[in-house]
Amino acid sequence: MPVITCVEDLKRIYKRRAPRMFYDYAESGSWTEQTFRENTTDFQDIHLRQRVAIDMAGRSTKSRMIGQDVAMPVALAPVGLTGMQCADGEIKAARAAEKFGVPYTLSTMSICSIEDVAEHTSKPFWLQVYTLKDDDFMKRLFDRAKAAKCSAAVITVDLQMLGQRHKDLKNGLSAPPKLTVKSVANMMTKVQWGLGMLGTKRRFFGNIVGHAKGVADPSSLSTWTAEAFDESLDWDRIREFRKMWDGPLIIKGIIDPRDALEALNVGADAIIVSNHGGRQLDGALSSIRALPAIMDAVGDKIEVHLDSGIRSGQDVLKALALGAKGTYIGRAYVYGLGAMGEAGVTKALEIIHKELEVSMALCGHTDVTKVDRDILMIPRDFSDRWQ
Repeated sequence: MPVITCVEDLKRIYKRRAPRMFYDYAESGSWTEQTFRENTTDFQDIHLRQRVAIDMAGRSTKSRMIGQDVAMPVALAPVGLTGMQCADGEIKAARAAEKFGVPYTLSTMSICSIEDVAEHTSKPFWLQVYTLKDDDFMKRLFDRAKAAKCSAAVITVDLQMLGQRHKDLKNGLSAPPKLTVKSVANMMTKVQWGLGMLGTKRRFFGNIVGHAKGVADPSSLSTWTAEAFDESLDWDRIREFRKMWDGPLIIKGIIDPRDALEALNVGADAIIVSNHGGRQLDGALSSIRALPAIMDAVGDKIEVHLDSGIRSGQDVLKALALGAKGTYIGRAYVYGLGAMGEAGVTKALEIIHKELEVSMALCGHTDVTKVDRDILMIPRDFSDRWQ
């Protein structure tokens, strides 16, 4: 067993063990990947203010996200195709999150279904949904989430159309994936991954196949995905989804303060500042750079969370100090899942937790809910550089 000290160590193992098609799916952005890169590098522009001779005993990272107790303010973000990174990946990730005490968010485009995850976990998880045209499918999806006792719905609003991701096109990554001689040959070299996939019955999109109209088997899935997403989406349509779901509602994909105000007006309980991990509009602001203006606009009126770019506990600490009440990790836990399965997700959470706890203490705080901008040194033009 290698000595694993950071998320980057998990990424290196993941790259060796996962098929290239699925590694590239996780580790890529749209077009030039500028936003994908800046989501992580912009955190480095913010420095931490070290304090000394302060009692650091009795540290706590416990907090709350949308009224739910969490071991630290970090949730597992919705990631499509997780069950192709590792057999039964969604179930393994959900179990790791449950044991650690943080929320797990299941993607609509998951391999394991809502019912699969509910069957293998004992605590409620969150469900992410897309803004699709089919009202009947959407209503039944929300009903299935209620039946599974999902405790929150996360509506993704930044995927009305798909941003072009060059690596996915070149690898034939679609729904379902288009297998080529090259991709199959690469998969054959990933023995551990292959044995896992042979041992599971869950290899297709469990929330779609058999549930969406006209999608009785994987062969009919591509036609459905090409037509399902609603390019005419507006805030009135999101209000209709709010009526379909009467539980806690989180809106994901907010980068502009004006959209944050719209999300507040439709009755959301929280928003997630996110640019889809740099996979939609390339050239958009990084999430951490967009956060201050959004906090200024709505921070005292709605719970604000941050997604995209977090790879460490220090990233989490910086987002919290800027005002976010919660954060999300996507790629960071996928690295662990692809590297070591459920144990790898747990390892990713342990790494981030330790980094968060130690960094918080060295900044002079013992309670994560009390950190604020005082622990940060922020460039003067960090969030208002542009006209």
